Amino acid sequence: MPAAPRVSPSAVFTPDAWAPFQARSWWKGPLLVLHCWGVIAAAVAIGVWQPILIPLCVMVIGARQLGLAILMHEAAHGALVPNLKLNDFLGQWLCAVPIGASLTAYRPYHLAHHRFAQQPEDPDLMLAAPFPVSRASLRRKMIRDLTAQTFFKQRVLLPLAALRGRSGANEDAHAYDAIVTGRSVAAFLIWNAGLLVVLSLLGVWWAFFALWLLPMATWFPLVTRLRNIAEHACVEGSADDPFRAARTTRARWCERAFIAPYWVNFHAEHHLFMHVPCWNLPRLHRAVRATEPGQRMEVANGYVEVLRQAASRPA
Repeated sequence: MPAAPRVSPSAVFTPDAWAPFQARSWWKGPLLVLHCWGVIAAAVAIGVWQPILIPLCVMVIGARQLGLAILMHEAAHGALVPNLKLNDFLGQWLCAVPIGASLTAYRPYHLAHHRFAQQPEDPDLMLAAPFPVSRASLRRKMIRDLTAQTFFKQRVLLPLAALRGRSGANEDAHAYDAIVTGRSVAAFLIWNAGLLVVLSLLGVWWAFFALWLLPMATWFPLVTRLRNIAEHACVEGSADDPFRAARTTRARWCERAFIAPYWVNFHAEHHLFMHVPCWNLPRLHRAVRATEPGQRMEVANGYVEVLRQAASRPA
């Protein structure tokens, strides 16, 4: 099994220049988790106060549900806090379980993705391999996401198939198997039942369905798909050059708010040096791009550019 090509930090930075990038923090990771839940709570409150704003709130909450998945990903790398037990507690119970994921199952899967990135053994390869597709094909995928068809297949049909001992080979089955949507069904149901009880006691039981479940069924699958496409699809030379193993997408404020929270758009840097905490990735991006090999990185000017490239195959 050929592993993905690697580059050592010493090949790019001096020890003094590299040291700040790998430093862990006791407060930044927990603050991000608190921020994520604070944004979700504020959006729920605004949606309850002004129901006309529910569509906007659905987009904000769905993006922060992706934010919980991103912070679970940070925990998978041990980057939320220096203490591994606290790191795993935050990553599992405040990030993974609420969206139906499992940190314990996700970590070995994701580390295999890093070890074999863009190689035949990469468990995520099939997420990028089909691209580019036609505009019509991409449009159909996005419509399935926004109309909850993807959610229903991943959260209902695939778990039922798994219980019957069946499996699928398509992208939606992969998303379930990859713990992107999760196997911790019991914990997920208990956690969400608790949330429903809390909202019911506050007299807004309907907010659970309109402002938590609806974003999870629509906007969350869509932005998860956009993130997957942007990270690895249509990057020439990604299997051979560590500086081109993934794409970085320059995200405007609105893209960070609705599509790519918590610096997930800096994916080329993450694959170069996967133990760098997410809050250090913008600075790492500038430092790597200032070097000669860093000029080889794939950098897109926004998600619209990525989608145009991903949907460039003639119909």
